[in-house]
Amino acid sequence: MRISFIGGGIMAEAIIKSCLSQKILVSGDITVSDIRQHRLDTLKKEYNIQTTVTNTEAISNADVIVLAIKPQDLNVISKELKELPPHRLIISILAGIKLDNLNQKLNYPYLVRAMPNMPAQISEGISVWTATTEVTMQQKEQAKTILSAMGEEIYVDNEKYIDMATAVSGSGPAYIFLIIEALIDAGVHIGLPRNIAEKLVIETTIGSARAIKETEKHPAELRNMVTSPGGTTAEGILQLETGGLRSLLLRAVIAAYEKSQSLGTK
Repeated sequence: MRISFIGGGIMAEAIIKSCLSQKILVSGDITVSDIRQHRLDTLKKEYNIQTTVTNTEAISNADVIVLAIKPQDLNVISKELKELPPHRLIISILAGIKLDNLNQKLNYPYLVRAMPNMPAQISEGISVWTATTEVTMQQKEQAKTILSAMGEEIYVDNEKYIDMATAVSGSGPAYIFLIIEALIDAGVHIGLPRNIAEKLVIETTIGSARAIKETEKHPAELRNMVTSPGGTTAEGILQLETGGLRSLLLRAVIAAYEKSQSLGTK
């Protein structure tokens, strides 16, 4: 399977790194095009892949083409992609850009739309994806193989779930990182050395997530196990609820979802 990337940014690199480490691809199978020569130089040095500043050259022999550019750059590159060889698979990771929009821009039916997330950089991500009806079972297997190299993957029949996933799993790591940062700063505020506060918060976050996954218990049930009546945790939870933590997270997800939808209309 030969794969080409239009755009050599962070997520493209995550896919490249994961596919190479999982031995799904070899370096000679991968080509990246990007307008930034310094970025191409970095990727070539790190992964020994083929690079080019010309999109048409990148896609000429590819079985799979990954669109890893900014959504607003789609109009710029769409003309170059209209001379595609038949029956190639295009995987788009462009936030908010719907399959119908891609089809109109590219005049090409073999399309997969995917939303991976940032932990894909360490093969601990999760991707939600869907495909047009023209995509063959073999092409779906290709897409699944590529996305699963980065972690978990979920196929959905209805494209509406992609924008929803963008708001939850796509943006979610940023919410989690902000909470972790705040907990570390809070630990320092009450007197913990920063290195100890960081280790406590990071390991607590990892352990808590694993507890949910491995016990398969509802988060509320696990929270109740930690929260003794009249105890320290109950007092802390009271402050979080009073401050509207749930409401703020809900509003953040709704805002991200609406933004994702609006990107697809531009």
